Amino acid sequence: MNVQTTPAARTLPDAQTVTSVHHWSDTLFSFRVTRPRSLRFRSGEFVMIGLLKDDGKPLLRAYSIASPSWDDELEFYSIKVPEGPLTSRLQRIAPGDEVMLRPKPVGTLVHDALLPGRRLWLVCTGTGVAPFASLLRDPETWERYDEVILAHTCRSNAELAYGAAIVAALPEDPLIGEMVSGKLHYYPTTTREPSQYEGRISDHIRSGQVFRSLGLPEWTPEDDRVMVCGNLALNKDIMQLCETAGLQEGANSAPAQFVVEKAFLD
Repeated sequence: MNVQTTPAARTLPDAQTVTSVHHWSDTLFSFRVTRPRSLRFRSGEFVMIGLLKDDGKPLLRAYSIASPSWDDELEFYSIKVPEGPLTSRLQRIAPGDEVMLRPKPVGTLVHDALLPGRRLWLVCTGTGVAPFASLLRDPETWERYDEVILAHTCRSNAELAYGAAIVAALPEDPLIGEMVSGKLHYYPTTTREPSQYEGRISDHIRSGQVFRSLGLPEWTPEDDRVMVCGNLALNKDIMQLCETAGLQEGANSAPAQFVVEKAFLD
């Protein structure tokens, strides 16, 4: 997931080489770049990446790292904004091009911010699935939880393609495939096109539909942990639903039952 541009820092970020690009739709794409040897991050964190402007200054935005912490490369997932200062140019990158990266990972969507539990719910909209693409491919996620649920809401079926591809590949992953077996639940919903599950995920949680469809119990502070990454409306809705269920918001410094990534909001 990405956010508004930030002022250039005094120190020029590191240049990393693009290794691959995949265009999922007219509005969404993912790409992979080389990873600095010195970069250490926890799955679910984000860094600042971007391109150099004509005046030689970096134009950076915050992007969640979509690859897991063990990966030799870094993967990112982005929306295309035709008039966007950065994405209008970033969407045209190709293998061999360079992307600027400031290797200072931060974020709240990490295991350290949650208390131990039985089920992990990953609730997101749009490109908010990116940090969860990282967590879903991390062995620690499957070691910590008996069940993991990815609930992803997008406008159209095409916008669900990236998350669906991540989920489909998990059982065949040579590192975690056996760990995933019997633990993974996927609940995609659309708001502007017909699909198996239509409407906002918050409404499906509020009505209990998602629990009935997946055969899972409703949230309890003892068993359920929730991570949220999406637009402001989703964040507010899910936070309220978590609090109604008795879950408390956590942070790196004070782990609890749910966490929300707020860095991507104005």
